[in-house]
Amino acid sequence: MKTSVLLLFCVVLSCAKVQEPLDIQGHRGARGLMPENSIPAFMRALEEGVTTLELDVVITKDKQVVVSHDPYMLSTICDKPNGEPVTKDEEGTLNIYEMDYAEVVGYDCGSRGNARFPEQVKTETAKPLLADVISMVEDHLKENKKPKVNYNIEIKSVESEYNVSQPEVDEFSELVLSVIRERLTNDRFTIQSFDFNVLKHLHKSNPEVHLVALIENAKGVEANLEALGFIPEVYSPYYILLKKEDIDLIHEKGMKVIPWTVNDRKDMERLVADGVDGIITDYPDRAKGLRNRGA
Repeated sequence: MKTSVLLLFCVVLSCAKVQEPLDIQGHRGARGLMPENSIPAFMRALEEGVTTLELDVVITKDKQVVVSHDPYMLSTICDKPNGEPVTKDEEGTLNIYEMDYAEVVGYDCGSRGNARFPEQVKTETAKPLLADVISMVEDHLKENKKPKVNYNIEIKSVESEYNVSQPEVDEFSELVLSVIRERLTNDRFTIQSFDFNVLKHLHKSNPEVHLVALIENAKGVEANLEALGFIPEVYSPYYILLKKEDIDLIHEKGMKVIPWTVNDRKDMERLVADGVDGIITDYPDRAKGLRNRGA
């Protein structure tokens, strides 16, 4: 009898683990549907039922943490305060790290849309502060009695850009964490980066923070982990690079695997069948109804 009860208990635990919900992350909010990294994009992602909001942050001259993928105003999506489009030649001079936020907020990076994403709704919008994004999302969830979501926050760091379009790794990391910790508990956010210097710094200085290694190379899991020097909570590769055997290896090493940026439904279904723990997508509406194995 005791053996049967123990076996049943183990089966229940096994099923519970297998049926952990798939993590659907809205890339830059919902970039395929609304202007990237904007309040409208995050609100649309919530409407589409994401479990995590994925976003990027940069730093201004006055040390504000701004939600933006690029540390420069892009000619492809941004208009100047006078309404004229940013030109390609002007991009390099419009360095957010050399602007106070009062200047940054004058640029409209939504009205022109994005030629790469024809479904994106053209909406006038400025680059928001991280503090405002979190506050508005949390207020919305509370007011509408919706479940909590998590935040996957990328520190946009490139070694060649230290002290050019961004601060040094330690300052950058602490500025971001100071904003987050005033508003979220450790279980509600992850910090991700392609810059292993960021991850190494945080692993040493803030070991309680959940870290995500972003991968865009084909070196392989073992080589990338050796370069990183520790095991992060999540291994997040470009989905094209990911094979079933990689997923199995990542799991064996105790990490979750959440690939980016998966926009085709068939690719989503294939990756879920192969055992990923979540996906990052520009189109969270296309991910509706996805279930992980055994769920």
